[in-house]
Amino acid sequence: MDTKNTVQPPADYVQWSNEDRFEHINGPIFIHKNHKPEPGQGLIKFYAQKKHCNGGGAVHGGMLMTFADSALFAISKHAFEGDHGVTVTMNNEFVAAAWPGDWIEAEGELVRKTKSGLMFVRGKLFCGDKTILLFSGLLKRIETKGM
Repeated sequence: MDTKNTVQPPADYVQWSNEDRFEHINGPIFIHKNHKPEPGQGLIKFYAQKKHCNGGGAVHGGMLMTFADSALFAISKHAFEGDHGVTVTMNNEFVAAAWPGDWIEAEGELVRKTKSGLMFVRGKLFCGDKTILLFSGLLKRIETKGM
C-alpha cells in the first residue's frame, strides 16, 4: 500500500503529527499554524480521497470517527500541558455524507477540565456549510514526566 501523502496543506495550515504512523495511512491531517483559524475555518482538516471511502463511494464512517478522535485532541491540546492523553469515551452522530474531493474540517470546544485530568470536549465535522458529524468525548490526561 502506498502511504505517501501528496496532498499539500492549505494556506495557514501545516501537517499535524507527521511522525504518527497511523496518520501516514489515514492522513494527512492539517492543523492551523497558530491554533486560531478564521471564523468558518476548522482547526484541523483533511482532504477526502478514494482511500478514505466505503463501497458506496462516500467517506467511510470509520474515517470520520478517526478524524473526530484526532479533533478531540487538537481542540484540547493546550490543556494537556505537554503531556499525552487517551480517549475514554467518544460519541458520534452522523448527519450527512462526505465525498472524495471534500475538505473535511473540525471545530469544537473544551467544555470542562477537571483537577484529575479529565477533559470533556465536543465539536463537529463540516465541509463548507454542511455539517457532516457531531461528536463529543471524554479524554484523560496522562503525565509523561519520568517516562
